[in-house]
Order: sequence, then C-alpha cells, then structure tokens
Amino acid sequence: MDLQTVTTRKDLSLPAGLFISLIIYGGYRVWARRSASRARAATPLVLSNHSTSEMSALAKAKERGPGEWHAVKFDYPRVASSATHFSTLKPIPYRPFRWGDYHVTMGIRNMLWDEWIELDRDFAQTHRVCDYRMQTRGEKLVQMHPAQPGVVESGHAAAEEFLYELAEYLSRRHPDVYRVTRHPVSAREDENGWYGEGRIKTITIVPFQETHNLDMEEPLKAARSLIQEDFTIMLEGSDGRYYLQAGAVCIAGSWRLEDKMGMPLEEIHTSGHVPKYKDKLQMSMERYFRRMPVDKPIVRNNYAFQVVAQPEMRRPAPPAGSLLDVDPGELAWAVTMNGDEETSEYERAKHINDQYGEDAYPVSLPYRLEKVETPATAETLHLRTERQTLRRLPRTGAIVFTIRVYQTQLAELVKEPGVPGRIASAIRSWPEDVARYKARGAYESILPYLDKCHAEQVERGITSEEDKKTNFPF
Repeated sequence: MDLQTVTTRKDLSLPAGLFISLIIYGGYRVWARRSASRARAATPLVLSNHSTSEMSALAKAKERGPGEWHAVKFDYPRVASSATHFSTLKPIPYRPFRWGDYHVTMGIRNMLWDEWIELDRDFAQTHRVCDYRMQTRGEKLVQMHPAQPGVVESGHAAAEEFLYELAEYLSRRHPDVYRVTRHPVSAREDENGWYGEGRIKTITIVPFQETHNLDMEEPLKAARSLIQEDFTIMLEGSDGRYYLQAGAVCIAGSWRLEDKMGMPLEEIHTSGHVPKYKDKLQMSMERYFRRMPVDKPIVRNNYAFQVVAQPEMRRPAPPAGSLLDVDPGELAWAVTMNGDEETSEYERAKHINDQYGEDAYPVSLPYRLEKVETPATAETLHLRTERQTLRRLPRTGAIVFTIRVYQTQLAELVKEPGVPGRIASAIRSWPEDVARYKARGAYESILPYLDKCHAEQVERGITSEEDKKTNFPF
C-alpha cells in the first residue's frame, strides 16, 4: 500500500498523515463574505479558558447527534511571539523511537498553544518544493471533496475557518515573518478576528515578499502556502463516521491524497492495511475523536525510514525543473522506494518488492528480484519523522490535522548519543506484520552498521548498555 508508516510514543503504526479526525458540521456564518448562505446555526456557545460556562458548553456538545455541531465561541490563548527568527532555528530533532518491546497505543500528548505550527530554517526550501508541487500537481495534492448528500457536507466552511485561524496564529507567533492587514471591526462579533480585532484581509510572508488575499483566494491553497505543514480535514457524517473531505498534502512521501478523499476513517486505515487497527485502535480512536473538545488540542509523533538515492547514483541525471531537480532529498515523494507518483498503490508496492524482496511490503507477488537497485547505507538511508497535531475548530467543529515532516540522514543520526542502539532496537522490535508495513526489508541490512556505531559509543563512554532512558519524543 502507499501509506508511510506512522509510530506513536509507543511505536504505534498508523498511516502517515492520516491519523485524522472528524469535522462535525453545522451550517453558520463562517465569514461574512462567503458564508451568508450558511447562516443557519444556533447561537454560539461560549467556551474560553476563563469561562464559567465551559462545563455546560461541553455537556451540550456531548449531547449532539451524529453530524451535528453547535458553534463555540472560543478565545485562543494569547500567543507569545517567538524570540528567534525562523531563519536561525534548527529543525527540532524528533527521535520518536524507543528501546525494547513494541507496543500499540494512540500515543497522544497535550499540545502547547504556542506550538501549534512549527517554523524553522528549512521553511524556504520546503516552500519552494510545495510551490512547485502545487504548480505541477495542484489539483491532485489540494482537494475539496464534494458533499456526499445525506451523509456529509463539503469541507469548504472548515477550510475557510482554518485559513483565518492560521493567519491569526502566525501573525502573532512570528510577527517579523507574517504581516497582516485587517478589515474594520464589525458590529457582528462572528465576523471579526481574534480578540475583537477586525477580520484579516491579507497576510504577507515578508521574507518571500508573498501576499495572500484571504477574501479572494482558495482557502486550501492559501493555507498550504503559509506553512511547512501538510494538513487534512475530516467531517462527521450523519452516520457517525468521519470522512476525509478536504486537505492539502504536498510532501506525504508515500501516499496520495487523491486515493483517500471521501473515505471514512476506518476505510482509510483498513485500505492501507494498518497492522492491528481493528483489534487495538479503531474503537478507541473513534471514541476519542467524537469527544475531543475545542480547548484540548493534541500532538503525536511517528517515524519511518526512507532510502534516497544519492545525486551521483541517478542516471541519467534528473532534467532541470523536474521534481528530483527541485527536491533531490525526496521530501515530497519517495521516488527511490516508490517509483513514479502516478503509479497505483499496487504498482508502487510491486516496485518496492522488486527491489527489496517479496516480503518487503504487504502485497502478495509471485516472484522476487535479487538485485537491490539502491542499497541502504549511512548516506542513502534517512529517518523520516512527522509531528502531527489535531485541533478542533470552534465554529465548524472541524478537526484539522497538521503534518510536519522532518528528514535526517543516518550518517548524522549515528553521531547522536545513544541513538544508533535505540534505532536498532526499535527496528528489531517490530512484529512481522509491522515490519512488512514499514518495508523493513528495504533497509534491515543496515542493522550491523548500527550495532557497530552503538558499540563504539559504549567503548568511548558516550552511552552505556544500561542507559535505556529517553526523553520521548527526542
């Protein structure tokens, strides 16, 4: 299948970029310009960090029927501006793998409000890659699924709400990077921005001299242009299931948004052959999404490994202006492992198994090829981690799932204290179904090298055989 492996704080394997939740849709005015036709919701409930009506608001929300949502008036906690310019911020070194046995959990933690969206010195390169992707494949990477009559609404209202929430957050968290203009304050409170200020009209990414008009642009594309994260939006249907109805996914690596649009949550996971989903995860995930409150966003991390051919290994060299020319590290799409992005799920799995053996990926094939086109080495193998946040939006009830991707070459990872041994332990701990899902056959030959690096660290006193403590997810 085409989904990258995900792992939680206890190494949970789920589809990368698709630990996604619900939107509970209720029509109402999202913003004055676009939403006059949707003004049919009840008066918003009041819910803020300091509101005495919080419990009653939550209680009423719990009483709703499937597919219903009562808009909530929520004051986003004040955001502290970053003291450091993004251009000097190193990517956060997430290392979400553990020593010892493999366990299946949801692996969620509370998200700090100041840390909804992460920005660092890779922003410019990620922006170039995503801009290229939206220009060349935009209709496949940025999608709004139409309403499914009688079941679930379109995600358009939620996408609009997300865009304005994002602009408010970014302009406060990184005021030197994002600058906004606002409409005059409206007499209608629901037509204003945060804290009673006028609704944002334009937002400019100052270092890129790029301005987006929030009143005029398509919300999914505008939102994706502002940040390093991909994102997806799910809506709760009248049947109580949660449907993938909108998203902008430019750097998934090994799954395609177009293959999953319109699917309910359980089908996204079962079609992806996620190990242990039905037995260990389905009920708890659906129950959690149903009950998730507006004021308790969460975060989780996962990891996978990706073989990336070195530039000198590519023959012929990628043409100028091609994806591999713009993105030689294969952040956007794992070309080395998955082949061409246009191929089907089955063909991509076949490509992996042709290279690394019939047991490398969970698709039955009648043959195998012994030759490995791109072997896993310290230079070709990369740790690919994701930081995922889930936050319910107050007006639509949408749960927006953001996915930030980080890549680190193994040659750099093995220099970190205790990391080589921890990686080797994690890879060996996977049950067979998880190992196939994570395509372990493509890189398990690297284990002796990891063992050697670990032994050298022990000999030099950098770590010890007894030191198995980690500060998850680092």
